[in-house]
Amino acid sequence: MIGVLGGVLPVFFLIALGWGLRRLGFLKDDGWKGVERLSYVVLYPSFLVPAVWGADFASGAAGPVAMSTVGVTLAFALVTLLVRPLIKLDGPGFTSVFQGVIRWNGFVFLPVALGVLGPESVGLASLAFGVLAPAVNVICVLVLTRWGADQASGWRGALRSLSRNPIILSCAAGALLNVSELEPEGAVAGLLRLTGEAAVPLGLLVVGAGLSFTHAAGRPVTLGLIALVKLVALPLTMFWVCALLGGDRTAQGVALLAGAAPGAAAAYVMARQMGGDAKLMAGSIAFTTVGSALTIPLLLILLGYA
Repeated sequence: MIGVLGGVLPVFFLIALGWGLRRLGFLKDDGWKGVERLSYVVLYPSFLVPAVWGADFASGAAGPVAMSTVGVTLAFALVTLLVRPLIKLDGPGFTSVFQGVIRWNGFVFLPVALGVLGPESVGLASLAFGVLAPAVNVICVLVLTRWGADQASGWRGALRSLSRNPIILSCAAGALLNVSELEPEGAVAGLLRLTGEAAVPLGLLVVGAGLSFTHAAGRPVTLGLIALVKLVALPLTMFWVCALLGGDRTAQGVALLAGAAPGAAAAYVMARQMGGDAKLMAGSIAFTTVGSALTIPLLLILLGYA
């Protein structure tokens, strides 16, 4: 119990601190946007490149983690598409439901995995991030291109945006270095690690600063269903599939936490830029972020990680 809370509480404390600082006017909006851009474009890639670079893709746990996280995400995405006729929302609203179900926040996932599962989980967590982030981004771009409002840019614009995504590019760079003969040591790797150490705390502050509860109360049933699928059904399915595929306890924990992470702030940006329902997306992110502060420790305790 103490280990779980010790790994989870600092993460959500920093999120709450970011939310409080934003409300107190510690930085103007332009200042927070600058910090967000710094974290997203520079610091987080600096964290991901060495993490993916040093990940053991050949370990026995790598396959179950990769297959369970990506496979279950694709399955949930397919089910969400199949029930589209039953969802009484317009196209932009559906895109935000879709993103709410499958998108996840790496700024929350990685530090919680490290805090709860220990340093041995970093490689597997980075692997999960490296395979999930591109897959989720591609799927969400395709769905927004199909159902988003006023998609004048079309497929070419969507693919162009995807090819410039710093998260995808950093995961690809780390993977290329991983299969090369270069070792993750030396001045370059040291510089990346030093820069990347600032990514997690600043990223969590940015997550908190970006939370908006203004629209969270407007659609309680929709947001409640999104949270139920995202915070309970998805992580439990990832956990059980990883176990069925032979993943050890650490691998199962990584799969669980990958699914249990709340919605990503990038989903709001994508909804706003590609014609999604940005207000519904903002409410979903806020709702799942607060909800995950309860569901993550409960799931960990329920499944014996306390």
